[in-house]
Amino acid sequence: MLSSQAKAPAKRRARPAGATLKTMRFDLVTLFPDIFGGFLSEALMAKALARGVIQVTLTNPRDFAPDRHRTCDDRPYGGGPGMVLKPEPLALAIEAAGTGLPRPWRICLTPSGTRLDQAKVRELLARERLLIICGRYEGFDQRLIDLLADEEISIGDYVVNGGEVPAMVLMEAVARLTPGFMGRTLSAEEESHQAGLLEYPHYTRPPSFRGLDVPGILLSGHHQAVAEWRLAAAVAKTLDRRPEMLASDELTPALRAALAALSRPAAPGAAAVPARPSPKQPGRKAAG
Repeated sequence: MLSSQAKAPAKRRARPAGATLKTMRFDLVTLFPDIFGGFLSEALMAKALARGVIQVTLTNPRDFAPDRHRTCDDRPYGGGPGMVLKPEPLALAIEAAGTGLPRPWRICLTPSGTRLDQAKVRELLARERLLIICGRYEGFDQRLIDLLADEEISIGDYVVNGGEVPAMVLMEAVARLTPGFMGRTLSAEEESHQAGLLEYPHYTRPPSFRGLDVPGILLSGHHQAVAEWRLAAAVAKTLDRRPEMLASDELTPALRAALAALSRPAAPGAAAVPARPSPKQPGRKAAG
């Protein structure tokens, strides 16, 4: 379901008979609903909307402003630069967007919120409906957060112009874990962060490109060996780039074994795990 500000593909494909896929609903409160037009009308998001895997509504607080200029911001008390979003039109927009059942989990996107990571994405997936409130200017009047937000979320320690792009990040991260969104269930399960690791490197045709070869094990057709190589490659990449991800006491036995194997000399003829190319050197041939 979409509001009039964004358009879904006209053709809606029916679900297979007997299918009971979950529908994830996103209610967006934003001063700039047209920003979402392209995001919701292209690629997998558009297909998920057409199939009813996700539903999206867009509510503009300007429609609830009492004056003819549709004013939604004002100068901050105490002085200082910028403008602050007024609580009245935002509150009315949030309440209007949140009508009906189930009650939505209301999220304010703010720089001081909980950092969004894959664990938080899975937590949000468990909720049937998310109401995402996009900030602008210097941010929200604190009373709006205190009264109407269930949670504040940040997508990282940097500053963007408003909450619309962070809302797209959050929506896509949650939507792509919704059953029926991805073409293959394993596609989401094997990706970076999903199993507590960065994802293993990917290769496709041609087998040799500008002096770099695809690791031979991936061409072997030996599925177990390929799976073991991918696990070792994922562990090696994670250890190199995000070692804190491997500091958990909850590592699986397979992860512990792969981590321990990295500290042992490679057996003769073993397939090498690709190293990260040096910034000063274009790369090197992977063994195999």
